[in-house]
Amino acid sequence: METLFQQIINGLVLGSMYALVALGYTMVYGIINLINFAHGEIL
Repeated sequence: METLFQQIINGLVLGSMYALVALGYTMVYGIINLINFAHGEIL
């Protein structure tokens, strides 16, 4: 049971990291209309 909760927390953390990177891509593209792939190096 403890492993299940740990896996749920791990999934939420990883999903939030992906969401932050996607948000960065979206904000940069919205401002300068150019995709900057340097955000991928952070992840």
